[in-house]
Amino acid sequence: MNDPTRLRYQLTIVVLVVLMVLLAVACVLIGSVDIPASQVWSILTGHGSSNHAWEIIVLQSRLPMIATATLAGAALSVSGLMLQTTFNNPLAGPSILGVSTGAGLGVAIVMLAMGGTIGSVFGQSFGSYAATLIAALLGAGLVLAILMAFSLIVRSGTMLLIIGILVSYLSSSIISLLNSIATEEGLHSYVAWGFGSFAGVTVDQLPVFATVIVLSLVASVTMVKPLNALLLGTRYAANVGVNTHRARNVLLLITGLLTATVTAFCGPIGFIGLVVPHIARLVLRTSNHSRLLPVTMLAGAVVTLLCSLLSVSGHHGIIPINAITPIIGVPIILYIIVNRRRIQYFN
Repeated sequence: MNDPTRLRYQLTIVVLVVLMVLLAVACVLIGSVDIPASQVWSILTGHGSSNHAWEIIVLQSRLPMIATATLAGAALSVSGLMLQTTFNNPLAGPSILGVSTGAGLGVAIVMLAMGGTIGSVFGQSFGSYAATLIAALLGAGLVLAILMAFSLIVRSGTMLLIIGILVSYLSSSIISLLNSIATEEGLHSYVAWGFGSFAGVTVDQLPVFATVIVLSLVASVTMVKPLNALLLGTRYAANVGVNTHRARNVLLLITGLLTATVTAFCGPIGFIGLVVPHIARLVLRTSNHSRLLPVTMLAGAVVTLLCSLLSVSGHHGIIPINAITPIIGVPIILYIIVNRRRIQYFN
């Protein structure tokens, strides 16, 4: 007899993979510059194009953007899922808890202190954008360390969420102070970075970005057992042999790596990490991370590819990603809040 939950899981995986492929194809074909589909196919198959500019757009802009959006969506979504489980709070997420803002503070210190452009920070040399990545990681790590310290004192998930919001406000205040003393060039660079974009990762930077994200996602898969144990509380997790202190530290380290990397290269992308885990739970009707984690990765990739497609579909320039994600995220979060008592998640 077939297991209905297993069938739901398999069907969800198939649907998400199909959607991801279709959206990736759409992102290659559609953009602010109209390129005939036949020319796109010719470029992708190695036959080139009569218009050299089209080759550059497809190979050095659209394909890296697709890879970046896919990886960033998976990374932010998994980060949100792990934070929601770790803090036992459905409203936890990289942006809500201030992790993204902390990473943004690290980037602001590097970018505004350097007083350069986006190109000087995410430039051709490895050291320039590596410095930004390290700064973002340190900023995210600082916020996570503060949250973990308070989690030992404050047991209420709601209060911990409020502390995360306060830390986020403090980080934003420091960023504002840095903006007030920054050069005009540095300020323009940081504002442009803050809009959020998946198009800023170049072909040279993509291997570094992809390596960090993929290794961190693989590490998250190894944490399925501790995540499932933490669902039932720290006491239960300890009783079944999980070192809860170590597990939380590892989970927060992985979350920091994922969030900091995406924030450093793509800007502070909001709502993805908060919303996508809930979408995955509602579709699967389970909180079992062995199934929830891969579906969350795929769903995150689908959502970010959709956002990326919407951002470049018009002919009036590129729309910032952070102008699109709230349109998708806010209605879903409101639905979760209003129907929280009626929504049941099963292990």
